[in-house]
Amino acid sequence: MPQRNATPQDRRRHAGSRQGITGRPGWRRWNRGDAAILGCGILTFLSLTAGAPLFHPAPLLSAGSAPASAPSVPGSTGLRAAAPVADTGMPPATAVAAQPPARTVAEEPPLPPSAPPIHLRYPDAGLDVAVQPLELDGEAQSTRTIEPPATKDGYWLTAFGTPGKGSGNTTYVIGHSWEGADAPFNHLSSAAAVGGLLDVQTAAGTISYRVDSVTTYLKSTLKDSPVWDMVPNRLVLISCYTEDPWGRNVVVTASPAVP
Repeated sequence: MPQRNATPQDRRRHAGSRQGITGRPGWRRWNRGDAAILGCGILTFLSLTAGAPLFHPAPLLSAGSAPASAPSVPGSTGLRAAAPVADTGMPPATAVAAQPPARTVAEEPPLPPSAPPIHLRYPDAGLDVAVQPLELDGEAQSTRTIEPPATKDGYWLTAFGTPGKGSGNTTYVIGHSWEGADAPFNHLSSAAAVGGLLDVQTAAGTISYRVDSVTTYLKSTLKDSPVWDMVPNRLVLISCYTEDPWGRNVVVTASPAVP
């Protein structure tokens, strides 16, 4: 159909119609953007009025800034606050109970080199005698049946131990007890006691001993008793028991005394 020339009035009418067609979609796009902006504004307003400030966050407390102890509050339970953690990140070490000192091994007294005994002194038993060496034959050594000379001296059995450092056996000193006469070895039966001190003088020095035991044995059983056990640096004194001189022996054992 042929077109006629449009008049100014027609052009205005068409322009108005186009604006009406395109204006409604344009209004819908503006309404959504405005709603989004408005929603952000509402959220910001609520945050500013009801919550913490958005641009001024509360400072975090560090471990070092915590107080060492909390002040007492009336009516509180009395529980203490936990101690602050040290800079190492570990809690403070607790005190450890002191341990008793370790028990030391019993001290051994210093001894002079082993040498033959020459004198014996036992004040508590009134014993102060010279010591003579006594050689034993094979039978006396095997049967342990020994008869010292009939004197008031003491006699060291040379076949056994020698007192002093390096000794490998017991030192034996024997002597007679006398009937009807006062003799040094008589007092072993009545005055020797555990804990008493005695001294043995040797060619290398003097050794102090402390009495460990005082025992009587039947003469028939003495040879098989522990008296003859090999014990380095032990001292054994043997004599007749004055209460039964023909049937029993008195035996005193002693060990080097710690100063």
